[in-house]
Amino acid sequence: MNRRQFLEAGLLGSCATLLPHGVRARSAALASVRLSSALTLTSGAGGNVVTLQGPEGVLMVDGGGAEHSATLLMHVLAESQAPRVHTLFNTHWHYEHTGSNEALGKAGARIVAHENTKLWLGGDFYVEWQDRYYKPRPRAALPTETFYTGGGNLTFGGERIEYGHLPRAHTDGDIYVFFRNANVLVAGGVLSAGQYPVLDYSTGGWIGGMIAANATLLKLANVETRIVPAEGPIQGRADLQAQHDMLVAVKERLVTMMKKGLGPQDMLDAKATDGFDSTWGDPGLFVRNAYRGMWAHVFMLGAGIV
Repeated sequence: MNRRQFLEAGLLGSCATLLPHGVRARSAALASVRLSSALTLTSGAGGNVVTLQGPEGVLMVDGGGAEHSATLLMHVLAESQAPRVHTLFNTHWHYEHTGSNEALGKAGARIVAHENTKLWLGGDFYVEWQDRYYKPRPRAALPTETFYTGGGNLTFGGERIEYGHLPRAHTDGDIYVFFRNANVLVAGGVLSAGQYPVLDYSTGGWIGGMIAANATLLKLANVETRIVPAEGPIQGRADLQAQHDMLVAVKERLVTMMKKGLGPQDMLDAKATDGFDSTWGDPGLFVRNAYRGMWAHVFMLGAGIV
């Protein structure tokens, strides 16, 4: 057994003992792409994971699903030859992105997120569009460092990192993480690749906030910026602009239809997303969630809705 195999075997055993109770480890077909000499994108663990090597260990942005956590952490530490994960960012609360929180929390990692992400992870609530109840995560899975407004910056492994809140977009706790030197922008659920974005109205997301969030990211990015969505391949600024423009056009159509008293199925029947489905796919969930989120923010839509 060579050094790498020995390291992987040991890491797999130690990480597996930190899986959340009742979660069974599942082998993941992980794929990694180097974004710079120290920055890597790993897919296949439930959501995109970006890692940065530094002298303190590894900095991670999102941690995949819990069932893939042991395999993912083994892979990340073996690839980086690092002794630990030092810092983990949660771009939002969804379980397919926060599945390594408990293991890394128990191991003493710093977990950074928006305060609303911590509240959802520690809450008991129902997500209507999923028809799913969520129970509080263990204390070890909760972020250890949170913020409300603005964001922050730090230097890790020689990389300048900026992060900030994107209010009420995919959820009400979305953040971006921007690796300035490498010009890599992690957008989380605020950018979708190959399908309509998810507007999680049950936890504060809505189409108007998504438009504003996309506009914020467009100001950060340039034509050379590589943008990492929650899932799927790396996108560019033009892809982000296309999503922004689609959202603006569809929101205008939906507001007009709401003023006529149309419901979500009426909107779908009226082809509210006409011209965009060939790019973004099935609009059913998107339109239904957009409708519910717009009613939650009806005071921002102008006269004529109610």
